[in-house]
Amino acid sequence: QVQLVESGGGLVQAGGSLRLSCAASGPTFSSYAMGWFRQAPGKEREFVAAIRWSDLNTYYADSVKGRFTISRDNAKKTVYLQMNSLKPEDTAVYYCAAAPMAISWRVNVYEYNYWGQGTQVTVSS
Repeated sequence: QVQLVESGGGLVQAGGSLRLSCAASGPTFSSYAMGWFRQAPGKEREFVAAIRWSDLNTYYADSVKGRFTISRDNAKKTVYLQMNSLKPEDTAVYYCAAAPMAISWRVNVYEYNYWGQGTQVTVSS
């Protein structure tokens, strides 16, 4: 059983930065890939970024590529999402999720087994 707890959300002006954290626990955690998703009001939850625990490979949605960076600290079992050059359209609840590792990147909500409670990110213009 994997448990995920996000933190780090808040209110920031456009052009600013935030760093989200996702603390994970569970005996089989190392066999999972980690992803960040977001859901804006009235919209479907969408993929943002993913990372594997087994290597340094990462994958990003086009909308955040070059602005967001996903990383992890194995010793702390924590995944981070550094968000720079934030835009009002980045406003959403951000969720951390875990999925069994696979050959291809998992970018769909249904592919992830475990989810955190979410953290609100609000970007003002």
